[in-house]
Formats: sequence, C-alpha cells, structure tokens
Amino acid sequence: MKGRRVVVTGLGCITTLGASATTLFDALCAGKSGISEIERFDTSAYPVHFAGEIKDFDVTKYMDKREARRMDRFAQFSVAAAIEAVRDSGLDFSKEDPYRVGVIVGTGIGGINEIEEQHLKLIEKGPGRVSPFCVPRLMSNAACGNIAIEFGLRGTNFCICSACASGNHAIGESFCNIASGRSDILITGGSEAAVSHIGLASFCAARSLSRKNDTPQQASRPFDRDRDGFVLAEGAGILVIEEYEHAKQRSAHIYAEILGYGATDDGYHITAPLGSGEGAAKAMEFALADAQLPGSKVDYLNAHGTGTELNDLAETAAIKSVFGEDAYSLSISSTKSCLGHMLGATGAIEAIVCILAINKSLIPPTINLDNPDERCDSKLDFVPLQAREKKVNFAISNSLGFGGHNSCLAIGKI
Repeated sequence: MKGRRVVVTGLGCITTLGASATTLFDALCAGKSGISEIERFDTSAYPVHFAGEIKDFDVTKYMDKREARRMDRFAQFSVAAAIEAVRDSGLDFSKEDPYRVGVIVGTGIGGINEIEEQHLKLIEKGPGRVSPFCVPRLMSNAACGNIAIEFGLRGTNFCICSACASGNHAIGESFCNIASGRSDILITGGSEAAVSHIGLASFCAARSLSRKNDTPQQASRPFDRDRDGFVLAEGAGILVIEEYEHAKQRSAHIYAEILGYGATDDGYHITAPLGSGEGAAKAMEFALADAQLPGSKVDYLNAHGTGTELNDLAETAAIKSVFGEDAYSLSISSTKSCLGHMLGATGAIEAIVCILAINKSLIPPTINLDNPDERCDSKLDFVPLQAREKKVNFAISNSLGFGGHNSCLAIGKI
C-alpha cells in the first residue's frame, strides 16, 4: 500500500531451537531439528508421540510466578517473545505517546491448555471448582492484552485468529496500520501452544500428522515424496515494527523494510487448499503489487511448506504460476522441516527467518529433503539439506491456513 514506510527494528522468539532470533537462525542454518518426543504428558494412547515441544521454557525469566499463573502457556510465550523484541529494538516507551503504540498478535487456537485443565475440573469436581481466571487465560486476545499491560501501551490492540495464517495476517495488518498513519509503532506476530492432549488428539483424528515415531527428527519432510503429514509444534515470534522516520529519529537499528502484504481466501474447503494453488498465487501477486516489486527481483521465498501432499503440490503450483520462468532462479525453503508447524505462530517465525536471511546473506535449508517429489518440480531450488550463501535483497513469506486463508508478506533490504 502507498503511504508511510514501515521497518522492522526488533525481533523476539520462543522456539524449540532457541529463545532469541539469532540463536534460532543459526540453528536452522546448521540444519538442526527441534522435533522430539513429547514429555509434558503421556502419549502412549496416541498414534503420534512427538512434536516441536519447548522443554526448557523458564517463564520466571520474563515475569514473576503470580503473573505467570494468570496466563495460558501461549500468552506466556507471546509476552516473553515481546520482551525480547522490545529489548532488541531499544525502545523506551516512557518517551512515546502510548496511544500511538499498539499490539496486534495472532493465534490459531489460543488458550487450549486452560480449556483442557478447567474442563477436567468441571467434570471431576463440579462447576464451583472452575478457576475465576479461566476466561482471561483462555481467550485468544490474552496475548495482545498482556503485552499491552506489560509495556503500558494504549493504542490499537486486537487479536487475529485465522488458523495457520494468523501470524502473517497480524504482521500484514500492522504494516497497513502504520502505513496509513494510525500508529507509529506496533508489536506484532503470533503465538501458539497447542502441543496438548486435545491439540494432539484432534490433529491425529484428522490424520494430518506424520506418524514417524521412530525417527521424529526426520518426520517433517516438505516437498519430499516420503512425507506423511506435518509435525505439530509450539512457540511465538514477535516483531517490533515502526514508521521509518520515527525509527531514524531515534537512531534505531533497522533490520529490513516491510514492502507489501497480500491476503486472499480459497473459498473452497474448510481444510483442503485449492489444488491449482490459485488462492495462494493471488496472495503472492497482491503482495508483490503492493510492494511494487517485480517477481524477478525476489531472491528468497519462505514457503508454507507443511509436508502434507495437498499443501506441497498446491503451493508449488502457486509459485510457478506467479513467478513463471523466474521460479527456477528463486531459492525456496521450508523451515517447518526443522521446527514443525507452530500454527498461528508460524508466519511470524518465518517472517523473522526472511529478515535474517536478508541481513546475513544466508538461506536456511529444507532438511529431510532426501527424495524430492517429482510432482513438486525437481527443477525448483528448495535449498535441500544445507544452508546456502546468497545475497538476499527481497524475500517473501507465505502462510496458508485451514479455512482457505492465504497471506503473503514482501520484505526488503534497507
């Protein structure tokens, strides 16, 4: 969209591969996997025993225990990642108009752990034992609300809930908000903590998940013919974005510029994408047009790349439709091969990956791509197995979600 320029000045994340953006990116480029057996609960009755589960999260590094008890795990992740991002940005909110600083954070599910816990109390002990904090812990907007409380922010504040596109949508809507002049700074991204009893059982019942229990680190296999589903994961990615002149005036470190945003819906099926990839293609086209960026200029594409047959084939078709012959000079990778699928958080994490690829001239690999699926076009460069040094001036990030939601961000070097 035409309007004020919008830049990224802070990055924060909580993932299985690290609690800082740099640690995460280094692990991805080393080809490490964050997938392992689930330890938080007994999975013996489930057909899937592994996930991208965060095992070493110490919430007391970010807040006291009393405060933490008032938040579901997904909100704890989001506040922790926001603290990291704000610290990275160097912002001092006492010097800002709090009504010009806001929060837009996405989640696909929200407080699922709280729902499970309180429902169990209801069934076993009766309605009188349900916690009075149940609603503020389970509500999806608890993430953005608690971030605002943490920093005393009073501007635009809402939650986006669009399944696996939530994080991308949140960043895109934040970009539009600042570009239009309604805010100067936004804390934005996504958070999810659905590695839980009902979360795992639901995706198992839908037969969406890989069942490679003997080799969990090799289970997430985007664009590989031996894939058998995605890997459920959890985490949060938060960015601080602000108007360019505002960032310059305070001598902020600027990572990259958000150039464009596209969003569509397939209007086809509640879980399956259009086989032609038309909806995803249109989202990419809209983002490129918004950025006034020719497809031939894009160096890197972070694919949604779930490792499900329907997604991989449809997204491949979409990429070829949008980029034509330029698709074959484009570097494409799926970092879900390392991290699994963080649902509403995944788009934000992948935007961070694109930003750091631009900064470090390094593209993380698609690990486990041992036997490329010929139907995904073996001539395309999915950056198999090893990271690639490459100058990246422009990158785009795709997120596609249940409900047919498609979103795309265009990001550039500054």
